[in-house]
Parts: sequence; C-alpha cells; structure tokens
Amino acid sequence: MIEPFPFVSVSGTPYERGRSHGAAVPDRIAGSARFYSGQLDGLGSSPTLRRQLIDEARQGIAAFDEAYLEEMRGIADGSGVPLDAIIMINARTEIVAKARLIANRADEEEEEEDEADNDGCTGAIILPERSATGGVIQGQNWDWQPECAKTAIVLRVQRKNGPDLLTFVEAGGLGRHGMNEAGICVTGNYLRSDRDYCQEGVPLALIRRKAMEQEHLALAIKVVATTPKACSTNMMLSQDKGFGIDLECAPDEAFPILPEDGLIVHANHWTNPTALTKLRETGIASAPDSPYRDWRVRNLLNEPRRPLGREDLKAVLFDDFLSPFSVCRPPRPGQRGDITASVAMILLEPGKGVMEVAPLPALNRHFTCYSLTGEPFATEHAA
Repeated sequence: MIEPFPFVSVSGTPYERGRSHGAAVPDRIAGSARFYSGQLDGLGSSPTLRRQLIDEARQGIAAFDEAYLEEMRGIADGSGVPLDAIIMINARTEIVAKARLIANRADEEEEEEDEADNDGCTGAIILPERSATGGVIQGQNWDWQPECAKTAIVLRVQRKNGPDLLTFVEAGGLGRHGMNEAGICVTGNYLRSDRDYCQEGVPLALIRRKAMEQEHLALAIKVVATTPKACSTNMMLSQDKGFGIDLECAPDEAFPILPEDGLIVHANHWTNPTALTKLRETGIASAPDSPYRDWRVRNLLNEPRRPLGREDLKAVLFDDFLSPFSVCRPPRPGQRGDITASVAMILLEPGKGVMEVAPLPALNRHFTCYSLTGEPFATEHAA
C-alpha cells in the first residue's frame, strides 16, 4: 500500500500556524525544497539568479499579503529549512518558468514546450441538480512528477478571522487544491498562452489560498479573476449552495465557463470562445491529450441515468482510455525524460466538510478521508 498523505492541523497567528506546519513535516518540506532546487540546478541557474528570482517573489508576496510571508517564516523556523526555500516552494511555477526562459535566451533557443513546468490535471464539478447528495462534488487529478507523492500533505488551517480551510498542498506551501467551511471549493490546472511572462504577478498557489480564505463565492471569484498573474492558469470554483464556475485566466484577463447540464469539466486547453479570439494557445505541444481527456470525463459523467456521487466521480477520474496519455496517468517519461504521473486524486464534498485523497491513483485505490472538523480515516474505491 502506498503511504497516505500526512495530515497537519494548525491554528493561531500566521507565524504560529507556519511554525506548527514546519515542525510537523520537516522531512517533507526539505524534500520539496530539494526537488525545486534540483529543477533550477537542471537549468544551470546561478546562485545570483536564484537570489534575484526569490527576492522578486518575496517582494510580490509581501505586497499581496504580508501575513503569508509571516506564515512562511514560521514554516522555515519550524522545519529548519531556509526561508528562501519556502518562498521557492510557494512560487515554484513562476520561478522555475522564469529561470527556464532565461536559460533558453542564453542558449539562443526557442522556448521549449514540455512538461517540466506544468501541472497537467483534469477536473470536474458536479452541481446539486446532478448530485446524489444534493450538494456540490468537485474533483481533480493532479498530474505532476511522482516524487511529489512523498512531499505533499493535507493541511487544515483553523483561522480566527475567517473560515477554516482544508487544502492538499506540497509541504511548505500555503495552498493548492481545497475548500473552506463556507462551502467554497478551489481546484486548478495548467494553461498556456502567448501572454505568459510578459508581466509580474502573484504566485498562483497564493491566489488559490486567498480564494479559499473568502467567506463568499463572489469574493473568491473576484480574487481569482482580478489578481494579476505572471502566467496563464485555469481555476475551478464552486460553493455548496449550488453554483460552480471555471475561470480560464490569462495573466491580465479572465474568461468564465458556466455549467452545462449541471456539470463543469476542464483539462488543459482553452475553450472559452472569447479567449480563443483574443490570445494564442501555446500549451497543446505539452498536453496533446487534453482535448480527449476533457471529452472522456464529460461523456462518462453524462452516461449514468441517475444522480452522481463521489464514487462515480472517482470512477471517471480513474479512466485509463488511451493510457498512458489518459485521465489517470500512470508513471511515464515526459518529453525531457522526467517521469510524470497522476500524483493524487482529490475529491471535495463541501456539504460534508470532507476531502478524499489517493496518492498515485493509477497504482493505488486506497483513499484517506480528511475533514474540516475531525481526524482522517481510510477509505477505498472498488474496482
């Protein structure tokens, strides 16, 4: 059996929460730091460039929310991992991509389209009119590098000035996929466009964290749609009272996709018609399977002539059509020789305050159920 993701519950001030987080999983945080430092090593990034990129990220984070930097200081102190490495973990998408752009320019190469800096992922939202429970169910396969199955955690943040939240995140990070006690869910995946890295922006992981801190879905949508970004992204949001939305985000503009027949499905290509007239899709070379992953999930969710539950969404996200380029990705070589896989399957049911997560789902059907209020327990999906 593959080891489940550790559960870390924190409370107190931002610094206190961070220190508890760091002290609980220092080895996983050190693993995250080594992993992303290794990515920069592979690009030949100099110490001077690393400091520059991390300092830029530090300034942007402080301007966005100084409390996030305090939480990172706590993580550093609790884990014994340097603060620069914690900033790196939280801004890893932007820092690694900028380092790659600089390396490509130095080598006088064209920007390469590969999987080394993207989270693949296929996500879906089932709204109450299609749900067996009468509430929202949201799910995501997180496709990345399988080493991260040993560096991710589930983090519960108990807050004094807003709703508590539960997030699946790389250790040392503040947020990735999750939900809060106001019933708001946030998941996200990769997009690319010709507008990427033409401006500075807030790290995507912290935009998701900020959305998870909101008390109302409208405010979470505002955070995602209006916060400046350095690169394109897709974020899926829902609220248990019965609404969901997908936001295809360029760095400076957001394009909404609304539910159809009680469902939203998204993979890794642009679909909003207005977006397709205003920008150029540049991600298809690194996600050529995205169109049929989207198509498979949509069709499989529409097949049952009955209301859908969490187990139905799990079954769909386990889909192995045209494997290894499939919804549920087994470990396989990427274009640079790195191994990529579906690192985790994440199911959110905000009405029950629970998140189910399975590590490396192409190899494993054992889930752990994490809660906003209780302790985790094991579950399993029948084949």
